[in-house]
Amino acid sequence: MNSRTIILSALIACSASACAVVEPPPRYHEARLGIVVAPPPPRVVVVPEPRVGYVWAPGYWRWTGHEHVWIEGRWLAERRGEHWVPDRWEERDGRWHFDEGRWERQG
Repeated sequence: MNSRTIILSALIACSASACAVVEPPPRYHEARLGIVVAPPPPRVVVVPEPRVGYVWAPGYWRWTGHEHVWIEGRWLAERRGEHWVPDRWEERDGRWHFDEGRWERQG
């Protein structure tokens, strides 16, 4: 291999690594530790008409580390034999903890 080929290969490798996608930490990370700032009351939202093959996941307040922001409700593709447990906040010992929504087996 000549020096031009080595340099070109190194540049391509560096470019590829610069494009690597780094996943952000889970959105519930800080809330899982417990925060003192209570989330605002849930917003009153008209639930859309049911859609065949989908489950409605209601909106919730997400903690950003500085403030709560409203995350709109969304449709999730239905999973047979499972039901959706919505995202929710729970107060324990004077601190607020976020339980991320999840699918659970029915029965």
